[in-house]
Amino acid sequence: MPLPIDAYDTPWKEAVSRYFPEFMAFYFSDAHAAIDWGQPYIFLDKELAQVVQDAELGKRLADQLVQVATLSGGQEWVLVHIEVQGGRDSGFAERIFTYNYRLYDRYRRPVASLALLADKGAKWRPTGFGYRLFGCAMRLDFPVVKLSDYAGRIEELLLDPNPFALVTAAHLLTQKSRRDTTARGAAKWRLARLLYQRNWDKQRIIDLFSVIDWMMRLPADLEAELWRDIQEWERSDTMPYVTSVERIGLERGLKLGREEGRQEGQSLLLARQLTKRFGPLPEHIQQRLAQASAVQLEMWAEAVLDASKLSDVFG
Repeated sequence: MPLPIDAYDTPWKEAVSRYFPEFMAFYFSDAHAAIDWGQPYIFLDKELAQVVQDAELGKRLADQLVQVATLSGGQEWVLVHIEVQGGRDSGFAERIFTYNYRLYDRYRRPVASLALLADKGAKWRPTGFGYRLFGCAMRLDFPVVKLSDYAGRIEELLLDPNPFALVTAAHLLTQKSRRDTTARGAAKWRLARLLYQRNWDKQRIIDLFSVIDWMMRLPADLEAELWRDIQEWERSDTMPYVTSVERIGLERGLKLGREEGRQEGQSLLLARQLTKRFGPLPEHIQQRLAQASAVQLEMWAEAVLDASKLSDVFG
């Protein structure tokens, strides 16, 4: 039985949004050390969407824009632009360059563009873009982290306390088990147990398992078997306080069976379309999508075509 198509954009963006300091510490430690984490940091997704639209790159949405304070500047704030790239793209470096100068032009603040490459190849590693003309030089160099570089360190990642070590391991195991449903099911079950064994609070377990669950898709029969195993695990004495099965299932809109699986796909597709048009979706909209009927999803999908704002879709 073939595996469901893997989706990376949504889980990565969700993980970065919820655990931004840990993301920076794990992948970009130098930048993390220069940020004043005692000051609030602010996500500017809507502002980034506007910059992208102004740049006439509407279908090429960067992942995150965050306003942070620096240790060296006291109250000074700067911008961190994060791009998680799932596949090789010949225009990637130029896109980073375009976003960077557009953001600087808009805010007149320093902009750090950071790239996380999640593609399967080992050689593709763009680190800058620029040009020279008539003695004038323009160039942007940006830090790059390549997930494939961790491929030989999966066991080490599974012992690392940073949550993005497990997310990285999940990503690598997803790619490794692309054609092996049994191996992916076993890997996902192992990651679920590791989450519970970390003694993290309940919400963190739910958040991170939701990311892993979305990333490591399984056929319906193996998915049902995994959920039965998780349910039995949660009933055991090992983790008696965790009752996350129902909550995670609700958040992801997990449904079994052919018709329900088709409806879930419609919900996920509509959520992606709405996010591209209007930015990150509020929690109550995500819940409505997860709980909607097929008829409601079709009505909303038609409304997207003429909507100028999110409320136009949902009335």
